[in-house]
Amino acid sequence: MNTEEFIRLIEKQRPCPETLPKGLQAMWYEKKGDWSKAHEILGNASDADSAWVHAYLHRKEGDLYNARFWYQRSGQPEFLGELSQEWEQITSVLLRKVNATDEC
Repeated sequence: MNTEEFIRLIEKQRPCPETLPKGLQAMWYEKKGDWSKAHEILGNASDADSAWVHAYLHRKEGDLYNARFWYQRSGQPEFLGELSQEWEQITSVLLRKVNATDEC
């Protein structure tokens, strides 16, 4: 599955598959406009991908101090471009890591 297919599934108003990794679940809900649900999903996640998404969420929130903490935990550099570009970058990387074709 690529980013465009992922976005089409989001737009179809289908619920997010709980079998997706937490980072992708969070990106799903964030794209649907539910920042709180996205953040909640990452509450107990400790992997680097989830930390990267967590950084993005706090950057979107405007909390750059907290975002920088999560970028460090993720091992990813702080993103300086548009939020939409970062969403696409993170999502495409996470989708490549998982074969989500059967998940949705």
